Amino acid sequence: MVIIPLQAVPNQAVGVTLDGQVSQISLYQKNTGLFIDLYVDNVLVIGGVICQNLNRIVRSLYLGFSGDLIFIDNQGDTDPYYTGLGTRYSLAFVSASELPAGQG
Repeated sequence: MVIIPLQAVPNQAVGVTLDGQVSQISLYQKNTGLFIDLYVDNVLVIGGVICQNLNRIVRSLYLGFSGDLIFIDNQGDTDPYYTGLGTRYSLAFVSASELPAGQG
């Protein structure tokens, strides 16, 4: 598991290589929650997905992303809000080898 560094701002983009996948993660806060877009090699993998505590974000193998992303509330059990990014809320990359067989 790798923690992706984030800042406590309402909109941000982070470039990171995850298991050899050149990725860009965009996070944006709306009234209805925090949302994420994931690009690999400049190709959209997922877009407009709501971020929830301990809920896998990519989920599906057919999307072609190896592994998954998950938010973790380090102080409780609430969904992430931008003011706590990088402190209370961590974004983690979970490699395919760390997921149950056939799920990543």
